[in-house]
Amino acid sequence: MIRTSFNDGWQFRRKVSTFAESAGPPVPFEAVTLPHDALIRQERIRPETDHAAAGAVAYFPGGTFEYRKTFPVSEDHRGRRVLLEFEGVYRDAVVYVNGDYVGQRPYGYSGFTVDVGPYLKYGHDNEVRVEARAHQDSRWYSGAGIYRDTWLLVGDLVHVEPDGIRVTTPQIDAERAAVEVATTVGNDSIVIRTVEVITEIRDAAGEVVASRTDPLTVLPGTRAISRQRLYVRDPALWSPDSPALHSAQVVLREGDGEVDSDSAVFGIRTLSLDPVRGLQVNGETVKLRGACVHHDNGVLGAVNAARAEHRRVEILKAAGFNAIRMSHHPMSRAMLDACDRLGVLVVDETFDVWTSAKSAFDYSLTFPEWWERDVEAMVAKDFNHPSVVLYSIGNEIPEVGSPAGAAWSRKLAEKVRSLDSTRFVTNSVNVTLAVMADLAEMRERMSQAASEEQGGGINTLMATDAGAMMNKIAAADFVTQRTAEVFATVDVAGMNYADSRYEMDHELFPERIILGTETFPTRVDVNWNLVQRFGHVIGDFTWTGWDYLGEAGIGRQQYLTPESPRPEHVGPYPYLVAQCGDIDITGYRRPASYYREIVFGLRAAPYLSVRRPSTHGLTAFGSPWAWSDSIASWTWPGFEDSPVVIEVYSDADEVELLLNDRSLGRHPVGPPHRFRTEFEAGYEPGELVAVAYRDGEETGRHTLRTATGPVRLRAEVERPVIASTGGDLAYVALTLTDEHGTTFTSADRPVTLEVSGDGELLGYGSADPSTEERFDSVERRTWDGRALAVLRPTTAGKVRLIATAPDCEPVEVVVTVEQ
Repeated sequence: MIRTSFNDGWQFRRKVSTFAESAGPPVPFEAVTLPHDALIRQERIRPETDHAAAGAVAYFPGGTFEYRKTFPVSEDHRGRRVLLEFEGVYRDAVVYVNGDYVGQRPYGYSGFTVDVGPYLKYGHDNEVRVEARAHQDSRWYSGAGIYRDTWLLVGDLVHVEPDGIRVTTPQIDAERAAVEVATTVGNDSIVIRTVEVITEIRDAAGEVVASRTDPLTVLPGTRAISRQRLYVRDPALWSPDSPALHSAQVVLREGDGEVDSDSAVFGIRTLSLDPVRGLQVNGETVKLRGACVHHDNGVLGAVNAARAEHRRVEILKAAGFNAIRMSHHPMSRAMLDACDRLGVLVVDETFDVWTSAKSAFDYSLTFPEWWERDVEAMVAKDFNHPSVVLYSIGNEIPEVGSPAGAAWSRKLAEKVRSLDSTRFVTNSVNVTLAVMADLAEMRERMSQAASEEQGGGINTLMATDAGAMMNKIAAADFVTQRTAEVFATVDVAGMNYADSRYEMDHELFPERIILGTETFPTRVDVNWNLVQRFGHVIGDFTWTGWDYLGEAGIGRQQYLTPESPRPEHVGPYPYLVAQCGDIDITGYRRPASYYREIVFGLRAAPYLSVRRPSTHGLTAFGSPWAWSDSIASWTWPGFEDSPVVIEVYSDADEVELLLNDRSLGRHPVGPPHRFRTEFEAGYEPGELVAVAYRDGEETGRHTLRTATGPVRLRAEVERPVIASTGGDLAYVALTLTDEHGTTFTSADRPVTLEVSGDGELLGYGSADPSTEERFDSVERRTWDGRALAVLRPTTAGKVRLIATAPDCEPVEVVVTVEQ
């Protein structure tokens, strides 16, 4: 079918009742381009009650939103198939054409198509209208509206079905690969049709490396599958280190004319799994250095634009990750494409809930009726992507510890296998939640003990050492018994925060293969050691690789006082982000990212990070998701001679710290010391250097310098030339520096933007974790000296951005937009 972008020319507004609107002035629409997040520009709300629920969604309100678009339909389309495809609408989408209902989709992360042909006025303008809702239905910031791409599909009555090409590579050796292409062809006419199915396999350079033609007869009103096996000589295999891609081009021909065509990109590779060698790609063991990520794109909100998704994967891979777990819903097509091209493995996940609700109005209300269709949609989306190696059928589903819950797990796992037998299935189980009913009596005893010992209850005990408590529970005998069946339903036992089971399960269940599907960032050294030691433990996925909106402040450092002696899980308004990502919402790597890179064995040089001197001496509390409140800066005006704590990360034997060429001593570091050490010194401007040594020889160094002189505003565009179509964007980093480029992390100020020419400002913000500033404003205050602007092209030409800040010279960047 002919596939055309349907993203332009939309209008949007908050939906109002017909009765309410009839009694007052109409609510105006505003013009928007898709993908679009309806929620990110809404006013956030300071709650009077239920701070936890409000903080989970970053204090954004819910709402019902309405989109509409007017589009012409040619008379030539009469008698053809006309479909609209939505890659994702959050949530409870309902679609109308010319006022008539044509379809709906409750789940906000499934792609779906609607047949609009019967409702169109051919030769005239038509209106499509889409409603979407978001209200107490998520544990993180979900956004709302049509946040992924849309497409218009037009085809003959005989056509390749949407997602109708499925490619497998059942046999591969050094000389050739068997490529099986199964093409589903639909015949919506009233007569028997016979077509030729012409299939060509092309390599990354576009050269035809195999081809085949076969006839296919399709009865009226039915679908038929043409299954063709082709052979590629000397195949270039897809792997994380060498992500070679191929494409299958399929043409339907009837007589001398082409009826329809479609294509699918795929990779030639093998997957295998066993408890000794673990996960193997093309016969080579791959340990998964994994990042869990949510779907929002920081300053863009939930907008899943292609460039935004590709940029995230680029940055994650550059930081040392080789795998992404999409949490806790199916990944966008754009991100899957990026993972294919960049060689990043994927664990794609179905649901965060099944039958037990986690939020007042979440997917559990529609799961029993819709789960099969949503599983089918995910597998259809993922099938040809070589990056996808595992399907996760759920995240922290409470009911899996019961017989009924285990039965549901088996039902979902078998459904996935019936759709795709070429990949493996996991279930991301939080064993503490799975046995929560059994913990009631235990909680009562522990609460009483905690009250006697600490003056608090179980919540205080859990808050002060949640990670240790969850690991202790995970290793209990009754957990072994209650989770045995759910883990038996899947190929890989996905374990959230249960690394205490890794070694013991090797003895209890010798055939069990384990994946740390969600782990604390503060335990990466412990977990990665287990991954390296045991063949049956195939990887570790940190929570999280990329920071996200919502679950406000769960990774923040808190400072306890006599007035506030107990930590709180959720950050108070106006907390915005979780603050637990290795990479912040603008794409800047935080210290935890470099620590992880060292633990992975990917960085030889040490890394310096300095705790903010304003917090020195305070009683700090961090949850297991919290890193220290430190940054890579030696610019602390106003704190001269004040004590500061300096963290050094390294895999060497020892590190020496030099301040202005004066040694502050050597400390042991490396694996025996959890790859880190600390120094305390009085702050003095200048140069701070960490030097790492192994066997007495220097292995690397890291230097921090004090920013000096006047503050300069710098604007740098990541890619000065972008495309006018295809979801491309321009990212512009705004940084306060000195003349040498050293960042002024303590000179934050507002930066105002003016955008002109052939583009618009799509989003603008910083990594400030607690702010009332908006992402649609032209003025934002920097955070630690940095901010990020994102430009979207409107047509081919030039986009000009001028940035100004107090006491700084204006700066300008120009982005070229090519057709």
